Amino acid sequence: MVEIRAAAEFLAYFQRVRGRTDRVIRCIPPEHIEWTHKPGAFTFGDIVRHLGAMERYMFAENVRGKPSIYPGHGHELADGYEQVLDFFARMHAESVAIFEELTPDDLVRKCETPAGVSLPTWKWLRAMIEHEVHHRGQIYLMLGILGVPAPPLYGLTSEEVRERSRSD
Repeated sequence: MVEIRAAAEFLAYFQRVRGRTDRVIRCIPPEHIEWTHKPGAFTFGDIVRHLGAMERYMFAENVRGKPSIYPGHGHELADGYEQVLDFFARMHAESVAIFEELTPDDLVRKCETPAGVSLPTWKWLRAMIEHEVHHRGQIYLMLGILGVPAPPLYGLTSEEVRERSRSD
């Protein structure tokens, strides 16, 4: 994605990214919501809470010119499978309401990140998507460790792409 010039354009793209994330999150077995592959690493629940909290309390706050109020990713935010999924959905809905209000001028206005970096708002929104994709990859890997099937990212597995590819 190049420069984001309109909130609607960004949100259409972001909703497609979020749809792919939602599909893989829904593959997490409820009994494994707090499973992790090693001590001290994020659990599935930690990742989902982190994504929701970062989107709403860091990225959405920063793009409206406010400092981050990220509360972390702990159980106090949501505890249990359904509560974690509900929290994730609620944080997204709140964030979308903020993003929908962004004007073209807002998108080029600089915002300050928690690291003290000042950059155009549209670039910070692009970083939010990269952040989500990074953690979605972690979920895919962790599901693979558990032997839980997950949907192909774009509809085909690598084996299916290879079958459909020409060998000229």
